[in-house]
Amino acid sequence: MQQLRVHNFAISLDGYGTGEGRAKGVFFGHAGERLHEWMIDTAVWQEGGSRGVDNAFAAQYQQGFGAEIMGAGKFGYPGWHDDPDWKGPWGANPPFHTPVFVMTRRPRPSLKMEGGTTFHFVDAPPEKVLEMAKEAADGHDVRLGGGATVIRQFLTAGLVDHMHLAVVPIVLGRGVNLWDGLEGIERNFAVEAISSPSGVTHLTFTRTTS
Repeated sequence: MQQLRVHNFAISLDGYGTGEGRAKGVFFGHAGERLHEWMIDTAVWQEGGSRGVDNAFAAQYQQGFGAEIMGAGKFGYPGWHDDPDWKGPWGANPPFHTPVFVMTRRPRPSLKMEGGTTFHFVDAPPEKVLEMAKEAADGHDVRLGGGATVIRQFLTAGLVDHMHLAVVPIVLGRGVNLWDGLEGIERNFAVEAISSPSGVTHLTFTRTTS
């Protein structure tokens, strides 16, 4: 059965998935790259990187996916809708290599990139977007890439089957918080925790309710 999965989504100790003050070239606001240093330091991302717990989780990011869903915030910066030439922050060959469904209130024509990535810009509720993504995934799972607001929407709708969060030992204090309005969400999942020498705690949530 196809699943909707979150992988390698990093949050701070106080639950923020991005910082405040996002802008073009500053995609995570005052958080900078601190939420993602654990992943960048692994062998999956760079030659000679670490091969321990962090690397094992980082490697799962590309396994078994046929499509991705992301929010408008992940695709760009505040104001990107007014830039007709904006094609995302990843360059000509984005790392997804699948159809990607970007949830936005201001759709634009689909954008085909190198390496098999095609961005589709859709204005639809989570249930409909997931339906489109599953069809495009051709039997494979769908990755829910973020940001925090979009993941929260799918959790609220009861659509997330598996979620991996990397809890990074920093306190951001402001930004976009994953847990806003989700009191008690853990009751719908089996939760496991694995600690890494890097200081990151890897939490996995596997849905137990239908």
